[in-house]
Amino acid sequence: MTAPARPEPAASGNAPTGHRSIIIILLVAAFVVILNETTMNVALASIMGDFGVTERAAQWLTTAFMLTMAIVIPVTGWLLERLHTRTVFTLAMVLFSLGTAIAAVGPTFALLLAGRVVQASGTAVMMPLLMTTIMQLVPPHGRGQMMGNISMVIAVAPATGPTLSGLLLQLGSWRYIFAFVLPIALAILALGRAKLRNANEPRPIPLDIVSVPLTVLAFGPLIYGLSLIGDSTVPFWEPMLAIGVGIAGLIGFAARQFVLQSRDRAFLDLRTFTFGTFTVALMMMAIGMMALFGTIIMLPLLLQRVYGLEPIQVGLMMLPGGVAMGVMGPLVGRLYDRLGPRALVVPASFVVLGVFVAFSFLTPSTPWWLVTVGHMLMSTSFAFIFTPLFTVALGSLPKRLYSHGSALIGTIQQVAGAAGTALFVTVFAMQSEAAAAAGASEARAMLEGAHWAFLGAGAVWTAAVVAGFFLRRPPEDEDADADDSPAAFAH
Repeated sequence: MTAPARPEPAASGNAPTGHRSIIIILLVAAFVVILNETTMNVALASIMGDFGVTERAAQWLTTAFMLTMAIVIPVTGWLLERLHTRTVFTLAMVLFSLGTAIAAVGPTFALLLAGRVVQASGTAVMMPLLMTTIMQLVPPHGRGQMMGNISMVIAVAPATGPTLSGLLLQLGSWRYIFAFVLPIALAILALGRAKLRNANEPRPIPLDIVSVPLTVLAFGPLIYGLSLIGDSTVPFWEPMLAIGVGIAGLIGFAARQFVLQSRDRAFLDLRTFTFGTFTVALMMMAIGMMALFGTIIMLPLLLQRVYGLEPIQVGLMMLPGGVAMGVMGPLVGRLYDRLGPRALVVPASFVVLGVFVAFSFLTPSTPWWLVTVGHMLMSTSFAFIFTPLFTVALGSLPKRLYSHGSALIGTIQQVAGAAGTALFVTVFAMQSEAAAAAGASEARAMLEGAHWAFLGAGAVWTAAVVAGFFLRRPPEDEDADADDSPAAFAH
């Protein structure tokens, strides 16, 4: 590996050409790795047929990906402090490309699963790297627009994943999905190695060998347990035991970080939570991810089971919402730079609440296009919510906590997504079963379950509506080097 170049100084205005090229490379890389997250859902049936595995076994291709992300993302806080930007980028893309190659040619289901785990390890590093680098290179008055670009990547990539995989499956084997992604990943790796400049100055922070197993013990069982809630094929005690182990591990992990923070050697620095704006924004982000992931699970289920639509039709119906959310990201970022967070977040939060209420009144005669319009309204509103939240959360931290804040955001996204899915599925299943036992038809029973699931989501979302009134734009001088002093942590 070539000797690392010194990082360029932060710009006083908008990012110069050298900085823009770094950010563009990272944005493209992030789009590719996130696109890969949602490509497997459509291909599970084909994989089950080829390898002769059950649905529950095939679902591990998604579950294992989530588990790996949840375990690796907390490590990135240390990784981004310890290594140069270029080195971390290379590590992420090498892992992702290697995992893609293994999955593309793996002759057994076990090797396919191993490839997905290696892929997830690279994916987990990329998003914190992107967010941290933007905070290091872009001055405060231009961050809204840049975070809008991140929101575009986060929204459009997973929305187009199922559509892309559906088209590739029409051409042939599910292996075409990995064969399509691999050369793109290798090209990005080569481009990044040739063009990427370092944006940070690493610090020799030792790796705490106690924190690593605690990370596995905390986030692995927690995500696993949440992903099993509502699954009628597993005994009730299994997810409860996993969640209990995860909570115990989480307590141990937090206690260990408090000890290490006193020596400025924390694996994942929890002093980020002493900044009120960061905490409020992170709480809203968590609730938003719960709502978004729960809706992504619920709407396709209703559209197929109640309205009798084909999977490809459902994928095309959900696509406009994801694209709208992504397209709005840069525009919302520019509006944030002019108006601040509250003027965007508060009205959008009320729109999301209204959509939840509207979805709770769906009937068998509701036109499918109304569901699509509701989904587009919700997705567009989330664009007005997530872009300011990303910007406010990280902008309220001092420079030395950027990497830890990015890692915490990524970790919370994984946990909240799993929790939102579990909440929706559990309420939906319980209420649907009760309605069916009372004599309702299958369609009516499912709509009854959806009614309570969306009302429950709306009730939880009210906390985000209230929290939006407490957001404020971080002062630009919070990025001053003085904030890196120990006194700044008393904020």
